[in-house]
Amino acid sequence: MQLKAVQIVGFIFAAVMVLCADGQEHKPINVGTAHGLPFSDAMLVENTLYIAGQGGDDASGKLVPGGIAAETKVTLANVEKVAKAAGFEMKDIVSVTVYLADFKDFAAMNKVYKDVMPDPKPPRTTIQVAGLLSNARIEITAIAAKRR
Repeated sequence: MQLKAVQIVGFIFAAVMVLCADGQEHKPINVGTAHGLPFSDAMLVENTLYIAGQGGDDASGKLVPGGIAAETKVTLANVEKVAKAAGFEMKDIVSVTVYLADFKDFAAMNKVYKDVMPDPKPPRTTIQVAGLLSNARIEITAIAAKRR
């Protein structure tokens, strides 16, 4: 009898978890920064926005000239463009991951980042990678959240 009760409780718990997970709306956000690649620029799930890797591309998809400082500025502008398309602001960003092609660019990237990102600065991870699309020097992903 106890085993059957445990099985029933387990089934009810599993059903509730599935219903709760399925109740979350997943809304893709696209502003054109993916340039025809097979992914959305962001995904809105309830009050959280997951922003795909943004780079220092201009509207035509070409990497901006001027080195890491120029790329960082445009990359952050692209993050902001995606966030705004979903109704978020830079102050809503709660986590950032920066991918650098070369850690020698860290100081110059950090200077631009410090000027652009509002206070309080969100937690950030910076990683050096073997390479980025279009020989970019930087790519940034972010997560934004709003209070309900």
